[in-house]
Amino acid sequence: MNPLFTRTLLLASLALAGCDQLPPLASAASPSLALSPWGASAKVKAEDLRFVPAELSGGADLRIAASERNGLLLLDGEGAELARLPGSYSGLDSRSAGQQLIVASLDNATQQAALVSLDTAGKQWSRPQLLPVRDYAISGLCLYRDDAANLYLFLIGEDGQGEQWLVGAGNQLNTEAQRVRGLPLPPQAEYCQADDAGNRLFVNEENVGLWAYPAHPEADASRVPVDIRAPFGNLKDSAGAMVSVPGGLLGLDPGAAELNLYQQQDEAWQHVSSLPLKGLDEPERLAVRSSEKGLELLVQDDGAGRFYQGELNWQPVAVELPPVLPSIPALRQSEPVGRHGDAADDPAIWVHPEQPALSRVLGTNKKQGLLAYDLDGRLLQELPVGRLNNVDVRAGFDLGGTQVDLAVASNRDHDSIHLFAIDRVSGELRESGEIRTPIKEIYGICLFQPAPGELYAFANGKDGSFLQYRLDGASGEIKGELVRRFAVDSQPEGCVADDQRQRLFLGEEDAGVWAVDARADAPAELVSVLAVGEVLKADVEGLGLYQAGAQDYLVISSQGNDSYVVLDAEPPYALKGAFRVGLNGALGIDGASETDGLEVSAANLGGPWSDGMLVVQDGRKRMPEQTQNFKLVPWSEVARTLSLD
Repeated sequence: MNPLFTRTLLLASLALAGCDQLPPLASAASPSLALSPWGASAKVKAEDLRFVPAELSGGADLRIAASERNGLLLLDGEGAELARLPGSYSGLDSRSAGQQLIVASLDNATQQAALVSLDTAGKQWSRPQLLPVRDYAISGLCLYRDDAANLYLFLIGEDGQGEQWLVGAGNQLNTEAQRVRGLPLPPQAEYCQADDAGNRLFVNEENVGLWAYPAHPEADASRVPVDIRAPFGNLKDSAGAMVSVPGGLLGLDPGAAELNLYQQQDEAWQHVSSLPLKGLDEPERLAVRSSEKGLELLVQDDGAGRFYQGELNWQPVAVELPPVLPSIPALRQSEPVGRHGDAADDPAIWVHPEQPALSRVLGTNKKQGLLAYDLDGRLLQELPVGRLNNVDVRAGFDLGGTQVDLAVASNRDHDSIHLFAIDRVSGELRESGEIRTPIKEIYGICLFQPAPGELYAFANGKDGSFLQYRLDGASGEIKGELVRRFAVDSQPEGCVADDQRQRLFLGEEDAGVWAVDARADAPAELVSVLAVGEVLKADVEGLGLYQAGAQDYLVISSQGNDSYVVLDAEPPYALKGAFRVGLNGALGIDGASETDGLEVSAANLGGPWSDGMLVVQDGRKRMPEQTQNFKLVPWSEVARTLSLD
């Protein structure tokens, strides 16, 4: 097929999906724009001009400018210079940081991104902090602050390069910037803008259109169109600079000398209006701030080399945003697994019976086998036995008259229960056989120990089936007797058994979490614990139980919004809260996302783990970008954050 025709079909489908098929907005007065030349343009000779936020201006009309000739400038509304940082700069973005303004620009002399703090009250620029030299020409940059107050800088290049750097935390710039991830961006990109509250990054593709990407570093690299060129969209000639405002976006069409207005509707954008920029030859830069009448604008006309300012009698309707969940940083992380792609899956925690600090975190690599780490995440042992999916552990299993601890894993190569004995002194694992099952595409597995000398394994399959096996190792060979079958309506995976209350919790990925009597001779009556909905977002993945005696908690991986939900482990299963595992910039540990399996233990493992440990699989390893791994979180931080007993 002709490549040009294929691209045309793609753009048409994107337009239908994202731009043209939305319901009309409620009727309102047509937006109008009045612009007039800014008299100080010739005097300032700037390439970019931005408003200083109202909270830092002290009631004055303050602006910052980037000039190739004069450096970074603090100006009043008439263009009078209040403070200067000498140099040659182009491009601007800024964020308030307490009583300071953090400014990002491009140092033209070194071709490096520069970060500077501006004391607007004291009218003083700090010394610039430069990011490392890149192996591509930087064409644009923009700042983004996440809901945990981490500050990032996006860099873009015209040939499709994109990077996200961690540059600050709270109100402070970090002493050293850290590269978080690369981001595949379109060619011909020159401008970007981040919507902090909506966690979106907007990028232009000059001859195609405007795109919206997830801005959070733990998000995937997907994109949706905001608008594209005619005949499939509303841009008459090209896509240029844009500015995000709550509920909407303003974007320049430089070739047509128009300003386009967009209202957000769910995950798409409704084109509101195209406003002609009369008298402008080539509008390139755009800045916006709210006013009583709507929005104040600054527009740079590259053709005439001057700025225009004016009023737009329009503001988009703010959209409802998802609740901001608290973020808990991981304290340790495991070494990355030895396979690329979707590899790491489910962890388990083995507790050393005499020396808790020698305990181990087990993890499955579903492209390789079973892994064992120490409590600092160092890889201690690797058993390449095949595609293991989930793993669970119980102590005190009789294997031919010898007490061992037992780990079991679901083996997708053989649709079997793979068995591993754990030496109770050294922690070394060794294979101890397999139990074949009739399950087609085995997925989840968990153990149930109702009393000393008894041990059961629950295994489930993609078709919703659950099989319960009684495990017996008295002969020296572990055997499994099938004692019960039941099923859920769709695909399950994670499960965990409450040995004390003889209850099994199981996750049905698109439906929610269920409880069922774990006893082999009991009826398999499913009771809803928490359905997918407002708090729990599909897919439902890993489950873990924190059992400390007085109060027990069920922890659930809510993969659909990269969070973890905590419930009381007893009826009525009261919701205690939800959180995310976020970035630990000080230790260079990224957050966790796209989590499959998790495990939690209340055992006192010493030091930061004295109140227990939560381990979660990280589906997107950042900072640096590597294969997947596991994040280790002190339970004390979960308890503090959610005010748990």
